[in-house]
Amino acid sequence: MPDFTAKDVQTLRQATGAGMMDAKRALTESDGDMEQAAQWLREKGLAKVAKLGDRDNTQGAVAVVVDGNVGALVELKSETDFSAKADDFTALVQDLADLVVAKGVDAVAERSAELDDLKIAKKENIELGKVVRIDAADGNVLDSYLHLQDGRGVNAVLVELAGGNRELAHDIAVHIAFAKPPYLTRDEVPADEVDKERAALLDITKAEGKPEAAWPKIVDGRLNAWYKERVLLEQGFVRDDKTTIAQLLGDASVVRFAQVYIGS
Repeated sequence: MPDFTAKDVQTLRQATGAGMMDAKRALTESDGDMEQAAQWLREKGLAKVAKLGDRDNTQGAVAVVVDGNVGALVELKSETDFSAKADDFTALVQDLADLVVAKGVDAVAERSAELDDLKIAKKENIELGKVVRIDAADGNVLDSYLHLQDGRGVNAVLVELAGGNRELAHDIAVHIAFAKPPYLTRDEVPADEVDKERAALLDITKAEGKPEAAWPKIVDGRLNAWYKERVLLEQGFVRDDKTTIAQLLGDASVVRFAQVYIGS
């Protein structure tokens, strides 16, 4: 008879989310070795849930960690907010962010077995989403913001400033969280996106019956408004939209920023 007890079965079930009979069979197949049994279940379970990879997973949780001049953002994706709010889910995404700060982006691979176990237990298409690490230069300021919803992080931001202070960096991070700018400056906006938008605005302007001589000026004005929706430095600050982010920064500058939010 295999050398394991009912307590071993329960421990394996709690660790993997497997059913009682599956846990017993895994221990039987593994001669009572807990680690081998967990691996057996993982392999069998992943075979069963391979089809989950085609299902939408627009829910999840994000975590952010800042330790000195190093920061990390990690997203863990799920199909339902019910799974994303669970303690095991939020604990894993937080652990992953801590790991990225400590050892780098590639270190998340060390927790792949736990990610597989979670996928089996939840029976959902759970996968790692965006993973970001920022190593701020000496003398620069690094700060973050995390928006929580139902006990899970849903919107996380990291900002590195040259000049300024942590309070300013935090204000910028809060702004980014809610304004969601994809670019820092106009120069970062792909030229094909600009050309496409300019053409669309010209078509709209023509359809409105505006005088042809006025088209360039009208299109330029509308394109400037389009930039302000997408470029961080040109956006109005969320707490005072009459002040742009560039004005708020004063002599400081944004070196870079990163944002991860659920549904992005």
